[in-house]
Amino acid sequence: MSDRENIEQTIQTYFESMYESDEGKAKAAFHPDARIVGYLTGSLANMSVEEFAGFVSGQPSAKAAGLPARLEIVSCEIAGQTAVARVRDDYLGLTFLDTLSLLEENGQWRIVGKLFHVEGNAEN
Repeated sequence: MSDRENIEQTIQTYFESMYESDEGKAKAAFHPDARIVGYLTGSLANMSVEEFAGFVSGQPSAKAAGLPARLEIVSCEIAGQTAVARVRDDYLGLTFLDTLSLLEENGQWRIVGKLFHVEGNAEN
C-alpha cells in the first residue's frame, strides 16, 4: 500500500471510532502521546488520547442509530514520514473540520495531533 492509502486507512479508523463509539479504534488511530484540541460549545477542549477515547466510547453510536456517515478528506500533504490532512466529518450532530498531523513510525501512520473546528450543525 502507498503512504497515501495507509494515511487514508488511519483516517478511516479514526472516523469509525467516532461513528461506532469504539474506544479501541480511537486508540489504534492515534499515537499514544497525541493531543486533541479545539473549541467545543465555546469551551477549549484539550484531551489526551485516553480522554478522547473515553469520550468517544461514552457517546451513542451513530452507526447503531442508522445515521448516515459523512467523512470527506479535503486535503492530504505528505512530506517524508510526516503528513497533514484536513477532513470534514459529522459527529454529535455537528460538522467538524479537523486538521490531523500524522507520523509514520515503524511502518504505521498514526495521528499525533488533532486540531478541530466546529463549522456548524450537521445537515442530517
